[in-house]
Amino acid sequence: MRHEIGKLDKARRTVPVFFEHNGVTHTRDVNACYDAKGKYDDDATVARVQEVAAGVERKIELGVIVADPTPSAS
Repeated sequence: MRHEIGKLDKARRTVPVFFEHNGVTHTRDVNACYDAKGKYDDDATVARVQEVAAGVERKIELGVIVADPTPSAS
């Protein structure tokens, strides 16, 4: 499972994440993590993304998340 974390969206308090596994790509926002003082916590957010990545990987393996169909040339 490969994933890339994008830039924090401060207004939405999320980070966009690109996932790729077995030729299937999936993009979704993941909730960012903040510390007790309300400051963005990069390490905790990375850990959260890794948890989400494990779920995305499993869903790809089960066929719940699949590759987008290739548009036909009609």
